[in-house]
Amino acid sequence: MNEYLLLKVVHVVSAALLFGTGLGTAFFTWFTHRSGDVGAIARMTRLNVLADWLFTAPAVVIQPLSGFAMMRLAGLDGHEPWLRAAMLLYLVAGACWLPVVVLQYRARDLAARAARDGTPLPPAYHAAMRHWFLLGWPAFAAVLATYWLMVAKPAL
Repeated sequence: MNEYLLLKVVHVVSAALLFGTGLGTAFFTWFTHRSGDVGAIARMTRLNVLADWLFTAPAVVIQPLSGFAMMRLAGLDGHEPWLRAAMLLYLVAGACWLPVVVLQYRARDLAARAARDGTPLPPAYHAAMRHWFLLGWPAFAAVLATYWLMVAKPAL
């Protein structure tokens, strides 16, 4: 396998991990949150933070590294409109994801405290989850649009 194809496999797999982990943790987070089960929420938020460290964060780093390396090998200068749009959307998704990480830590800590103390989830937990939910939509849309741009490479 040549260097470009190897990088492409790494890029596609890391993109799948980024999207799949994001979608999977969002699904389980949302439905566990809606259950109101403080113990389950405490366990889920702990695992959500772990999944971000194990899967999402490495993929966030690998995506631009493999992408820029493929650009170099393909002789692209990065000024192609579809590629610039994809990079911009990647930054949009990242701008949403970074505060989401902070919110997930906050939700994890608040849920763990409530589970340990046998108390209901505090208003701060619910506020964090509202913001988490609102930031998830533009990030999800940006990732989907980036996938489309990478596959279609349209003339914009």
